[in-house]
Amino acid sequence: MQRSRERITEPALPGSSLVWLWLSVLVVVLDQGSKWLAEAKLSYGIPNPVLPVFDLTLLYNRGAAFSFLADAGGWQRWFFALVALVVSVALVVWMKRTARVHWWLGMGLALLLGGALGNLYDRVALGHVVDFISLHYAGYYFPAFNLADSAITLGAVLLIIDTLFFEKSRSRN
Repeated sequence: MQRSRERITEPALPGSSLVWLWLSVLVVVLDQGSKWLAEAKLSYGIPNPVLPVFDLTLLYNRGAAFSFLADAGGWQRWFFALVALVVSVALVVWMKRTARVHWWLGMGLALLLGGALGNLYDRVALGHVVDFISLHYAGYYFPAFNLADSAITLGAVLLIIDTLFFEKSRSRN
């Protein structure tokens, strides 16, 4: 039996990656709900052990990642809010221009968008980002974070996977 030399292509799915916006909305809802629960049930700065390496600790971050510029005097609130807004618009445009069939990329962009919007809401409405997940080991603590930060991290991982394993095949088509 002779093998066909024709290239097998992925079936076309109509539309753009905007179909993943539901995931962005889910991230924002879960993020805001978890932050509401953290503020309702936790006392500020007091660790609540869950596992030997995991605590729930309510903290506020007035800066960016790892509290960068947290003590800068207040201007950083609006600067980081503007950055998050610009990035969010760029992500929506990127999703619109990305074919639906490229779901690794679309899902990664949606997770990034949801995380950015979750933290943007905090920054604008509260003046700080609510963090409550604290990981530590042998006296070393990773900076506290939240579900929006987790979504951003997972979205970045999906973009890296897409770049490493799928982008070259797209450029050949």
